[in-house]
Amino acid sequence: MVALLAFLAFGGKKVREIVDIATAIELIHTATLLHDDIIDGAETRRGKESAYRKYGLKSTLVAGDFLFIKAFEFAGKFDETVVQWTADACALLTEGEMLQGHFNRNRAVTLDNYVEIVSRKTASLFQTGAKVGAYLAGANATMIKETDRYGLNMGIAFQMIDDILDIVGHVTLLGKPTGMDLRDGNPSLPIILALQNGQRAVRRVFESTQPTEEQVDEALEALKRSSVIEQAKTISRRYAQQALISVKKFPPSRYRNGLKTLVQLIIDRDF
Repeated sequence: MVALLAFLAFGGKKVREIVDIATAIELIHTATLLHDDIIDGAETRRGKESAYRKYGLKSTLVAGDFLFIKAFEFAGKFDETVVQWTADACALLTEGEMLQGHFNRNRAVTLDNYVEIVSRKTASLFQTGAKVGAYLAGANATMIKETDRYGLNMGIAFQMIDDILDIVGHVTLLGKPTGMDLRDGNPSLPIILALQNGQRAVRRVFESTQPTEEQVDEALEALKRSSVIEQAKTISRRYAQQALISVKKFPPSRYRNGLKTLVQLIIDRDF
């Protein structure tokens, strides 16, 4: 959607072109979800049994590889710039995954480390979709840079809200249990803020390889009662605001309004 809206916002006409690259980006995204479920040992994805759980490691791994190959079948039709940007996004995704693994259950993780992780692991695809859309529409270098900035800040805000919902979201809307970041030892935004605030219950679960459900529940309650959720919301809104500042520089159109609405929808997701 970001790629399509950015393309149309800058007067793109050959819609088939942007559909192909948007498809490539979405295939890359789906491939990473399949591989993520293997890495995390996830049992559910979007409210259903995960592919890893249903079909096993080998089939899920090969399916993810297949989607990466099909993505570059679409992306390979474009010029060197588009292909390079798409490849760069894939490289950033893997760097983000490795960096997250380094800070798994590691209380030394900082807010700067976190932003670096999500910039690569989540925001890179938003960035790529936005700037490729502008580029293929013929936008100038200044506007392409602005769409890149839009995608980066939007993607960071998206992940921050996702982290908050992992603590306070509704299970039926999330499509997965809450508290997964705590169980898996992933350094999410609320967890990092709680560690900085010296919350012992959160630190105990975050550092434990096999926390009990009672300990997880206690840590979740500690997070909900503390100020970290509001702190996290405030930080996420700062990034969303930066994305909105970029949108204001785009030519006025209903497609620009659509890019603005996407940011607002992210921030207003049901808590």
